[in-house]
Amino acid sequence: MSSVRRVIIPLPDRDFDVTEVAVPWRLLTDTGHEVVFATEKGQVGAADPLLLTGVLFGKLGADPEPKRFYEKMLESPAFQQPITWDALVPEDYDGMVLPGGHAPGMRQYLGSETLQAKVAAFWKLGRPVGAICHGVLVLARAKDPATGKSLLAGERTTCLPKYMERAAYFLTAWKLGRYYRTYPAYVEEEVRDALATPEQFERGPREYSRRGTATDHSPAFVVESGRYISARWPGDAYLFAERFRAKLEAYVK
Repeated sequence: MSSVRRVIIPLPDRDFDVTEVAVPWRLLTDTGHEVVFATEKGQVGAADPLLLTGVLFGKLGADPEPKRFYEKMLESPAFQQPITWDALVPEDYDGMVLPGGHAPGMRQYLGSETLQAKVAAFWKLGRPVGAICHGVLVLARAKDPATGKSLLAGERTTCLPKYMERAAYFLTAWKLGRYYRTYPAYVEEEVRDALATPEQFERGPREYSRRGTATDHSPAFVVESGRYISARWPGDAYLFAERFRAKLEAYVK
């Protein structure tokens, strides 16, 4: 295996997606890499609880294996001792993963100008960056200081597709209100607006329920754009983590 790499995973205090954090953490640490977590004030984070118990009638939550990974992650010293966003020194890390989540607590992370500035500084280093689902919004909102444009302006990318976000909202609104609508605009709409051309956005094949696993990537979809990799939703997490790890290990310090 290649030398040990350090990866930073910023998080909100609560409501991040179980699978989109725990699967990359497990795949990276299982191969000897170091993962560091960062929250706004150094508070220990917590995933969206409905993804652990089941969003509706015990369904729509995380699969059993990612939930087991999450339980192990909770016990790890790195998760229990996160750094603060302010203390994040981009040059100290070889890679960055920006996970998603849709519940209200995610707005702390998705809307933070402090975090966006740190992400922009890391992006400038040219090192591997992975973003999945709502996590792509952090890159879409972060600006290149030299141009004032979104970091994604020149990249190919995917994110949570509008049809997925709409379907989840309409299926659950009678019970959970706007739980699946983090913002008035759909994630895909905001990400598309950040791009220079419409052709840069890749929605991927339609998928509503099948999720990729460690041994079956057939339902999964990711987009690679140089050192940047993006994915749509938790169903892509295993393939996303594998491809990110490959970029991380190929990166020449």
